[in-house]
Amino acid sequence: MSSLFSYRRLMDDSEEMLMAEDHGPDLIHPQDFSGQCGINRSGLAFHHCEEREQSVPHESLDYLPSHSKVYKKWLQQKTYGKEWDRWLLMGLIGTAVGMLGFLTHQIVDSLIKLKWDLVESYLKFFCPAGSPSGLPEIIGYLNGTSIQHLFNIKTFLGTFVSCVLAVASGLFCGLEGPMVHLGAILGCGLSQLQSDTLGIHLPFFTRFRNSADKRSFITAGAGAGIASVFRAPIGGLLFTLEEVSSFWDIRLAWQTFFCCLMATFTTDLLSSSLYGFVYRGHFGFFEAEKRILFWVKNLLDMHVLAFIPAILLGMLGGLLGALFVSLNIKINKLRMQFFNSIPKSSLSKTSKLLETALILVCTTTVTVYLPYFFPCTPVTSMRNYQLRNHSEIINQFKREISEYGCSPNTSWIGPDGVRYSNQTFNQAAALLVESGKRGITYLFKRGTHEEFGYTSLCTALAFYFILSCWTAGSAVASGLVIPMLYTGALYGRIIGLILVSIFGVQTNEYGAWIDPGLFAAIGAASFFSGVSRLTISLTVIMVEITNDVQSLLLIMLAVMVAKMVGDFFNASLYSSLLRLKCIPYLDVEPFVRHRREWLNLELFSARDVMEPHVRVLHLKENIASLAWLLASTSHGGFPVVGQPKPDQAQVFQGTIKRLELCMLLENEHIFEPETNNKSFSFSHPLQYEKITVEKLPKPSRLAMLLNRYTTDPRYQQLFINLEPYINKSAMSVQAHFSLQRTYIIFRTLGLRHLTVVDLQNRVVGVITRKDLMPFPLEERLRLQLSPQNPDAGE
Repeated sequence: MSSLFSYRRLMDDSEEMLMAEDHGPDLIHPQDFSGQCGINRSGLAFHHCEEREQSVPHESLDYLPSHSKVYKKWLQQKTYGKEWDRWLLMGLIGTAVGMLGFLTHQIVDSLIKLKWDLVESYLKFFCPAGSPSGLPEIIGYLNGTSIQHLFNIKTFLGTFVSCVLAVASGLFCGLEGPMVHLGAILGCGLSQLQSDTLGIHLPFFTRFRNSADKRSFITAGAGAGIASVFRAPIGGLLFTLEEVSSFWDIRLAWQTFFCCLMATFTTDLLSSSLYGFVYRGHFGFFEAEKRILFWVKNLLDMHVLAFIPAILLGMLGGLLGALFVSLNIKINKLRMQFFNSIPKSSLSKTSKLLETALILVCTTTVTVYLPYFFPCTPVTSMRNYQLRNHSEIINQFKREISEYGCSPNTSWIGPDGVRYSNQTFNQAAALLVESGKRGITYLFKRGTHEEFGYTSLCTALAFYFILSCWTAGSAVASGLVIPMLYTGALYGRIIGLILVSIFGVQTNEYGAWIDPGLFAAIGAASFFSGVSRLTISLTVIMVEITNDVQSLLLIMLAVMVAKMVGDFFNASLYSSLLRLKCIPYLDVEPFVRHRREWLNLELFSARDVMEPHVRVLHLKENIASLAWLLASTSHGGFPVVGQPKPDQAQVFQGTIKRLELCMLLENEHIFEPETNNKSFSFSHPLQYEKITVEKLPKPSRLAMLLNRYTTDPRYQQLFINLEPYINKSAMSVQAHFSLQRTYIIFRTLGLRHLTVVDLQNRVVGVITRKDLMPFPLEERLRLQLSPQNPDAGE
């Protein structure tokens, strides 16, 4: 199971020689972002990325394919304007993710039932160490950063097994984050239909084997994951728009919408007749109580006074959310430092597994033994309509009663014709036992004003907050949505109980809004927003999983207040994890501070942050020189220059990527002796598919070829024509171009590197993702603002 511990693997010496980074147009060392431990002037915390943990650098990705002659020739062979195959793939991805979501829920439910059948004999489940949720990595990838082994079959299996066992074992986590990752893997796999691990390369949907289409399907798969696990198709769409994707257009929105629809429909269809893999009939009949995750049956009329506690819950959600983010980041820093200090890789992985086992032991101890300290209390508030119309609620408490010593209930029909019951239950057991979904259902329930007391709620809140914060980031694939909803529901219920204690149980229609169940839902949304800083998608998800349209305005208000309060203290959890993992992520807007003041990047130009020392290639390049350049550097791409006329200077013609050059050098038949430009032949260039690869197939062979090309005198007389292969639509900006607009162009187009030219179109520099990261950007602008800089006053 060693493949489950991390996405990143050590590369062999030959591959590392080709993948290491010394400057930045392609691969970026995470160390380049911060250099050392400390906090930069913009207030963003940076840490030292340990060499062993971050031995594999992150690669920048092109959003658009290279617009070369061979690419255009390849496009001519493809059918243009027909999108049926794209929609077909979106539907297949949605269906596959829906089936996976159904399978995950069924396995978790079956394991939970089996676990409680075995827990009487004190048997424990130990989760194998797997990858974390993977959501920050997906966000980083869709922003333009490649992370190794993020979408391979081993990661898929490890994440699936790990998240299922983690949730079923009782850890305070959920399926949401791993399902986003699993959906993204399915989106990648089904659209590419090739696997280096399995040695499969199917000849279908080949036109989608480019970075732009690949990201679109990964985005749709991630949204389908959320849609399937929450049965919330609109929420899945908006979640990808607000949090996951960095590149968005209306066509992708429609296709992601369709993919989320298919995922939710498939999950609902299969769940309509199967429970625990046992056929229960009613195939195709979607029962609201089963389909809606936390169905609120009794909607309440709102009063304007309800906005006051909603604002209070929003403030509390922002404060506790910021505290949760801060504690989780500190725990993960300590975790990384400890594991990186262990010299042996096998011992480090074993330590991660032991930490997971320790978390499980602590969690199980709390959930199993803590309820014994709480007495059994009568189920008083469900005496009326709930038991009369939904008598199955008795069975929901059956497990807690039988296991925690509560006396069996008896029921009778009173003179008024209503069925009464003397059922008792253990409050702490109802909140802590089994998965968090059942506890959230209890907390959201309306008309249960005094079902849970202060002691049980505060105890559950303290333990759930601490243990879920510790679990997040450990070596198990775990999600945080259920813990966030549960934690917020607990303190929301406490606020509602305080109002009930002050004003009493209100039975009239104008005071019915004083219900702890209502404020539990608002508190859940506020804490979710305080941690994730989501707004639009979170509001829609809350409505879809509760069916409570009446409280929409209250949820919106609490979410907005929580986000504003949380942003005052720190960044969101996902943004903080991106920085912690040294994933180069470009925000929508650059925020740079100097001497406690925000800098306006419109006052700076591209020359202020560019790398001036640029290696350029010519349209006709010597083989020996090109091989030496590739062997001595690891730049990911190079500007190509040429002379429009013999008497003119070398000007910018386009760019070519390192991998394309490497694939060209593996084909000696295209090498030609030195000739004049007019007779240089390129009548039979290589096909586009042969030079477009995501990684080198045989790095050791290329290393051997580079050594031969640089040492054998014959290759000093051979040349290669790069003109058919260069990207002639490569972006470039002039040196005086606005830095603010340079940043927007770079991020919006998903560029790998941006060439800087002068007024005569001569190459004078290059800008990479590394140059636009907050810390390097701030350092370079600080030098520009220093008094010693002669250009500081321009």
